[in-house]
Amino acid sequence: MRQLGSRAEDLLQRVLTRVGLSHSESRIAEDAQDYWAESGSSKWKANSHWRDAPVFDNGDLWYEIGKRHLDMFDRGARSVGFDRPLGRVVEWGCGGGANAVHFAPRASEFVGVDVVPETLDECARQVAAHGDTRYTPVLAEVAHPERVVEQVGTCDLFLCFYVFELIPTPEYGERLLRIASRMLAPGGLALIQVKYHDGGFWNRPRRRGYRTSVAGMTTYSVPEFWQLVTRCGLRPEVVELIPENELDRNYAYFLVSKGE
Repeated sequence: MRQLGSRAEDLLQRVLTRVGLSHSESRIAEDAQDYWAESGSSKWKANSHWRDAPVFDNGDLWYEIGKRHLDMFDRGARSVGFDRPLGRVVEWGCGGGANAVHFAPRASEFVGVDVVPETLDECARQVAAHGDTRYTPVLAEVAHPERVVEQVGTCDLFLCFYVFELIPTPEYGERLLRIASRMLAPGGLALIQVKYHDGGFWNRPRRRGYRTSVAGMTTYSVPEFWQLVTRCGLRPEVVELIPENELDRNYAYFLVSKGE
């Protein structure tokens, strides 16, 4: 019954968007900030990728997903001849540290950016449990992501997993890509995951009703995101599609570079 109710709610929100009743980006950003501030539930922990969330099967899947992302980065880096030390790594939307525990040991500093103080603390605990890499937490606001750019500075690798599907609108994604472009040092790389759509009714951007489907808010077609990356001053190098895994479906991973 709960699943049917969620489907009906999703249908309602999508129909309202289709008839022109979408919410503004600022309204959705406010709803998103409120949602992520209400920490503690098992569903919230699952969406924030905390290790002890039931969906992660006592941490095994949590650890495996981060390892897959590191392996994906290694494949992509080899394909473009990227072999320099990582130095500073920034993860935008670090969550509970599933990626940090794999990437941080390769870096001299790991910068975790998130909109929830408790999640930044959890990421710190996980990084400390897996090595002695310096960890720097940075708190961002959904409505004003650009404010952290000067605080973070430059990096050699910019990571962003399971975030673009949660953002208010596809247009907001351009803001995040421009932030990545500003942060990346010349010759640096970014690995960014989005949900892709095929143009169908059920997987287009929602544009309203954030709380009822946080992971279904924003999607892109693969060519659309490729072109958006280019428009933001970055160069797409590799795209890897994962039609389905243990968490969801329609994942696209873009390895992009910053020119020298």
